[in-house]
Amino acid sequence: MDYFPLTISETTDLYKSGKANAEDVVKSVLARIEELDKKLNAYIRVTGDLALKRAVEADKRIKSGDITPLTGIPIAVKDLICTKGIPTTCGSKILENYTPPYNATVIERLDSLGAIIIGKTNMDEFAMGSSTESSFFGITKNPHNLEYVPGGSSGGSAAAVAADLCITALGSDTGGSIRQPASYTGIVGLKPTYGRVSRYGLVAYASSLDQIGPLTKDVRDTAILLTAISGHDPRDSTSLDIEVPNYTEFLTGEVKGLKVGLPKEYFGEGLDSEVEKRIMEGVGVLEKGGAEVVEMSLPHTEYALASYYIIAPSEASSNLARYDGVRYGHRESSPDDGMIDMFRRSRSSGFGWEVKRRIMLGTYALSSGYYDAYYRKALQVRRLIRNDYDEAFKKVDVIAGPAAPAPAYKIGDKIEDPLSMYLVDIYTVTANLTGIPGICVPAGVSTAGLPIGLQLLSKPLNEGAILRAAYYFEKNRTADTPKPKL
Repeated sequence: MDYFPLTISETTDLYKSGKANAEDVVKSVLARIEELDKKLNAYIRVTGDLALKRAVEADKRIKSGDITPLTGIPIAVKDLICTKGIPTTCGSKILENYTPPYNATVIERLDSLGAIIIGKTNMDEFAMGSSTESSFFGITKNPHNLEYVPGGSSGGSAAAVAADLCITALGSDTGGSIRQPASYTGIVGLKPTYGRVSRYGLVAYASSLDQIGPLTKDVRDTAILLTAISGHDPRDSTSLDIEVPNYTEFLTGEVKGLKVGLPKEYFGEGLDSEVEKRIMEGVGVLEKGGAEVVEMSLPHTEYALASYYIIAPSEASSNLARYDGVRYGHRESSPDDGMIDMFRRSRSSGFGWEVKRRIMLGTYALSSGYYDAYYRKALQVRRLIRNDYDEAFKKVDVIAGPAAPAPAYKIGDKIEDPLSMYLVDIYTVTANLTGIPGICVPAGVSTAGLPIGLQLLSKPLNEGAILRAAYYFEKNRTADTPKPKL
């Protein structure tokens, strides 16, 4: 039997019934990776031997009756989440040979529950990108059409889930890097509230925006994985010390009384007509289920992208200063002209084009004489955007809209035009600027057969509301998103 198409909950049910064991499931997934990853390049590294060893341990645990919702579940991990003894490259040459001596908190939590890391997935270098075209380890392709991008920067994790090269995956979301690839590949992706999931062991891109989150085959799996990785961590000073609910309890199958906001700014110029049609069909499904749809406004939305592309590169320029070839990262050999020249040559050869662009943007924005004009102003705009959402969530429980302005685009189409690539983040960056949670759920496909996702946002720590709405929509949606034909 092929076990790779299963969800987390389906796999666990088989374990509990004794109809499958973890070793067979891992072998099935590894065979799928062997067959298809040469086409997709979703993985930077597959940890087959380690996964089989962990599967044997998981089977012993299951036989003893000590089974959790994640015991024996093969999970792919984005390659900027530290894994002890397994290289963590961030998709960059500069960390090509870095092997962390410790696990990220999320990995510790998954380990304690018996989950099995099946491999580390491809990504835009240091999570900077929206297409997974900027990885040092090559481009990841969209399983629905190999000529198209899978989105980014968690494109490897998204492609792996969509193509059944794992049961589930972890990604990170700095400006939409979970929700946008989820939309492009037809899977579920959730960005949690800032502070809900520990960032300890997540290699930083932009510290005030980064969040780890799940990429899964259905909403129930998202709730299971979110419950597992959430919670306070004293090693992360931004971690929230608030009790974690069992998020599966929000999957009630009803939305009666839920207030769903439709911001007029999300449905204007630049939105593809097929995407708009699918989103409105999705809102109609929620309304038919008893939700109340409310038209509303988020007046500072037009400034979100500009604000994001000042704040994120500024934080990146600071975070990436550590990679100088001495303290961290790749070092150019045989420096002849002293230490400064060695720094320059190591960073020049170690970083790719998009990372260098953002470091220069951030360094400029933070420089003397420009800090007030750019960085401080961007922070003030961020506060205005947060005020918009605070006011909105006094009136509605959930905000609905697209995750991306159009379906996936062809590989190479935007690589020479960074501004047009930045624009695909226009509907996702506000959740990171404001710290609110957001989920993307498959809402059908375009006439070209490319997936389209419905995004749902809510106030901080209200993941339950978006899971409730997403689960209802998933069970009652009118448009299917077929599995990729590979």
